[in-house]
Amino acid sequence: MARTGQRAVVVGASLSGLLTARVLTEAFDRVTVVDRDDLPGEIAARRGVPQGRHPHGLLARGREVLEELFPGLTDELVEHGAAVGDMQGDARWYNDGHLLRQSPIGMQAVALSRPLLEDRVRARVLGLPGVELVAPAQLTDLVATDGRVSGVRVRHGSPSVGSTDEKALPADLVVDATGRGSHTPSWLASHGFDRPAESRIDVDIRYTTWIVPRYADDLDGDRACLVGATVARPRFGAALAIEGNRWIIAAGGYHGDTAPTDLAGFRTFAAGLTAPEIAALMADREPLDGPRTYHFVSSTRRHYERLTRFPRGLVVTGDALSSFNPVYGQGITVAAAEALALRDLLIAGVDDLAPQFFRRAAGLIDVAWDIAAGSDLRLPAVPGPRPVRVRLVNAYVAQVQAAAAVDPEVGAAFLRVANLIDPPASLLRPRLGTKVLLARRRAARVGASAADRPDPTVRVPRPRDLPQDESTPATEQPRSQA
Repeated sequence: MARTGQRAVVVGASLSGLLTARVLTEAFDRVTVVDRDDLPGEIAARRGVPQGRHPHGLLARGREVLEELFPGLTDELVEHGAAVGDMQGDARWYNDGHLLRQSPIGMQAVALSRPLLEDRVRARVLGLPGVELVAPAQLTDLVATDGRVSGVRVRHGSPSVGSTDEKALPADLVVDATGRGSHTPSWLASHGFDRPAESRIDVDIRYTTWIVPRYADDLDGDRACLVGATVARPRFGAALAIEGNRWIIAAGGYHGDTAPTDLAGFRTFAAGLTAPEIAALMADREPLDGPRTYHFVSSTRRHYERLTRFPRGLVVTGDALSSFNPVYGQGITVAAAEALALRDLLIAGVDDLAPQFFRRAAGLIDVAWDIAAGSDLRLPAVPGPRPVRVRLVNAYVAQVQAAAAVDPEVGAAFLRVANLIDPPASLLRPRLGTKVLLARRRAARVGASAADRPDPTVRVPRPRDLPQDESTPATEQPRSQA
């Protein structure tokens, strides 16, 4: 790749910022990463990652991108205790009350804690030539001249220390990877630009997390159990194997259905899930850590791709662009895909980098957003319009999940979409659609009620009813009905 400039500054050293910094090393002589935390020199949770002590899913597509950017990373994670297995053969997926039929499909899954993943990626990035870290440091302003961002101003030290040592860092490109709390919309408004429009899905989920010992015969050796919410029981739960022979276990619900923080209350709550495994894992062992609680108000995306004016020299990525309901584990994978999109544009040497990046990122976000938003809008507690397209897609996906309980090929197709490997339209292939329609009557639902049962008259939707492949131009993507 040709050198684009002398220095790029990435604000935010979470995974989105680290992945962005990695691709920028191919185009800039120096890459400076700024973060407000005093980053740990060991595997440890940190304040700037509020979900760091909770379960994190690394989707298959995300693992592929990480391996592309950091060859050998999967093996390195295993050396540090991460558990690996087959995404379908070694995990129990309860979707819409159905247990997906387990069968190896060759899609590798890695189960680990967020601090371990971030520690190894951070070590790889900071070990690259030309990368420097400025932390702890607070971003105080973007430096702009004639409609172009030319650097940042940062104040060294943590907020509690109150340092006044402020200096400017000039840059040919600044990337905002500061997450959901990004101040770029306010900065744009204060400098005569429009704020990006926002879409929201108010999920109001709360969950509680514990860590307990893991034994070799737990779940017959499976590495994960994931229990999705249903219409009748809008609770969810997850048990993921992590390093140190431990389970990280979480359970929660939507709009006020909160898992208690006392152990006895949590065990009772977990017994109310539509599957028994999580309650069983919590029943007879003393926790190693917890309880930890987390509250996520809304899935939010900022539509930078719709802006007609945007300052040159600035890009926004990761959760600062879109933050998804963490139940679906999409955030890391979408951020990784955005990093690849940015690299492609830098290779092409485009002049209007930000607008083109925002359009490409919107195409990636559309797919993940529609999967998550559509699933959340199944639940009566989640407010929002349910246009015909959303209702039709949800009805068909319910049939896919029912068929996946008895047909592993259907389950594999569903998991490839959920893991952002294949576009949702792949579920409409004629052969797969036939399997879905034939298999649904054989599916025995776990914990089902009459209100939960799918409509037996549902038809296979048309391809245009589902979000398209990420390669489709964003202007042709169906927009969210949020």
